[in-house]
Amino acid sequence: MAVAAVFRGLSRARPGLRLPPAELQRAPRRGHRLTPADDELYQRTRISLLQRESPHAMYIDSYNSRGFTVNGDRVIGPCALLPQSVVQWNVGSHQDITEESLSLFWMLEPRIEIVVVGTGDRTERLQPEILLAMRQRGIAVEVQDTPNACATFNFLCHEGRVTGAALIPPPGGAALTSLAQDAE
Repeated sequence: MAVAAVFRGLSRARPGLRLPPAELQRAPRRGHRLTPADDELYQRTRISLLQRESPHAMYIDSYNSRGFTVNGDRVIGPCALLPQSVVQWNVGSHQDITEESLSLFWMLEPRIEIVVVGTGDRTERLQPEILLAMRQRGIAVEVQDTPNACATFNFLCHEGRVTGAALIPPPGGAALTSLAQDAE
């Protein structure tokens, strides 16, 4: 009872907040507010999201003998792609790939599930000790030639996997090869 009296007193104390019914009808209405049509009252709109694109997802646009284009940015020479960054990778060929050169992939959080290694224009074997060290740390390694490694990396990222890539540009032709054009 006392609470009701307090509320009545507050509503009388601020008369500017209450508008009489005649003024409510003359109040400006927003032009973007629409009233639902009869069919909208009883039906619901459903939206199916076909693809969620993260603005931070890595995508290799193209590659050539000089480097890569990643998310529209040019990277010269060998590079390591991490979930949200690109770094220069200090290797010259597949023979320079060591446990130490791959160490950046197991030092990250969240943990990388798989590392795709592109070894140039041909698939080359890595030393078994390197593969064993990565496996012991819970990271799968996929070794491919660079064109296939780029496609595999894009596919795994599209699936939402936590993926890294260690890529050596393929020697040879200097023509820019677009992965998007290859997919078509």
